[in-house]
Amino acid sequence: MQPFIYNALPSRVIFGFGTLIQVAEEIRTLGCSRALVLTTPQQRAAGEQLVAQLGELAVGLYDNATMHTPVEVTRDALGVVEQTRADCVVALGGGSTIGLGKAIALNTDLPQIVIPTTYAGSEATPIIGQTENGLKTTQRTLKVLPEVIIYDVDLTLSLPTQMTVTSGLNAIAHAVEALYAKDANPLISMLAEQGIAAIGRALPRIHANPNDSEARSDALFGAWACGTCLGAVGMSIHHKLCHTLGGSFDLPHAETHTVVLPHAAAYNAGAAPEAMARIARALGVDDAPRGLFDLAAKHGAPTNLAQIGMREADVPRAVEIACASPYWNPRPIEPAAIGELLDNAFNGNRP
Repeated sequence: MQPFIYNALPSRVIFGFGTLIQVAEEIRTLGCSRALVLTTPQQRAAGEQLVAQLGELAVGLYDNATMHTPVEVTRDALGVVEQTRADCVVALGGGSTIGLGKAIALNTDLPQIVIPTTYAGSEATPIIGQTENGLKTTQRTLKVLPEVIIYDVDLTLSLPTQMTVTSGLNAIAHAVEALYAKDANPLISMLAEQGIAAIGRALPRIHANPNDSEARSDALFGAWACGTCLGAVGMSIHHKLCHTLGGSFDLPHAETHTVVLPHAAAYNAGAAPEAMARIARALGVDDAPRGLFDLAAKHGAPTNLAQIGMREADVPRAVEIACASPYWNPRPIEPAAIGELLDNAFNGNRP
């Protein structure tokens, strides 16, 4: 057994069906009584229902959470927090809403209750990514780790099938990089493999039957497992590229992860053979990068950057930004090789 260091994260997790009903109790348990509910504009109706459910415990709804957590949106939300004298936030939604809740917590230290409706996994991490002046930066601090996560499988049943696949692959990306992280440890590696396997077996079943509640349960558990991996260890070239493409070129978050992941895995395959073997085993395939590509392609997800709004002319600039301040990676970051990686991702070449 290799030496390792593992830091457990302090958070409360409630997982099941119909658990949304427990939000009020969790607000009171935190010692709070003035909750501001957060959503995106698309999930406003769900937010209004939650506000009604909470009654006097809710002081309002802020429904302008935005992808990549722009700082100007955070400033606007902080004004509402001050105006309503909120003493906690309840984030209902996916990565955009969870990111806004974290940004509010970063600036105010308000406690967070998070109710994920996708499989992004951000709720399980002390990591926040924010976008300002066309650049996305990340930081790791316990100030943004949600105090309570409420997983309600029922809320994921209506998640559109393609969004299910891209969101699930976004989560798998966290576990993939955890397996070859500089600070990997045996507990997180076991959880990473379990998370990949749970989502990998769930996505084909959900694609065939979106109302398969057991498959939805597996996917949501996998999202928690993969998010926990992201929160516990460092990330590498895959996440650096996705932060660059999302923050600087405004590409959609989950779709970007979906397209880049097989190529990032291929880039690191020679330097991280044990990780690749564990990924392949979890997916039940012979080759990890090809297995990740095929999981997306067979279930209607995008497989090239051109499909999701990237211009070929912007690829060299993306290489420049990503290589300017790289994350640690098992294989050295070489601009020419990163350019080849992004060219393959742009064209959708199977690894």
